[in-house]
Amino acid sequence: MTEGTNVDQGSKPKSFTRFIPAILRTLMGLGFTAFGVIGLFNLMPPPKTLPPGVSEFMGGLKASGYFLPLLFGTQLLVGILLLLNLFVPLALVLIMPVLVNIILYHIFLDPSGIVPGAILMVLDLYLAWVYRDAYRPLLTMRAKPGMRSN
Repeated sequence: MTEGTNVDQGSKPKSFTRFIPAILRTLMGLGFTAFGVIGLFNLMPPPKTLPPGVSEFMGGLKASGYFLPLLFGTQLLVGILLLLNLFVPLALVLIMPVLVNIILYHIFLDPSGIVPGAILMVLDLYLAWVYRDAYRPLLTMRAKPGMRSN
């Protein structure tokens, strides 16, 4: 080993980029854990004024009685899984429909708030790419019952 370095002769230094997926996974986990807790326990008061159509949309979701607890529970579960680095590919798949709805909600009802959802969508797509090998067995065109992946 040469003086003043942490690198053995002949080996390449390890790049900081190897930490990027873990950092982004953690940030995404923190965001969804926070959103889930805030939503489940009504920790944030609703805004005083809403764009046209938003109060009807939210009223419909509330009136269903099940959708908002399902939404916030999913966000909390996904956030915890991402923070604990457990079932990450599954967590990324579970949150994708939520992210699609967040993006569509902002496109059609409240364009001014699209940035956080867009950032989370980019993080999800990046992490799905990083974990792409975990999805390969799911993308088998003609899978057979009992078929195992290698």
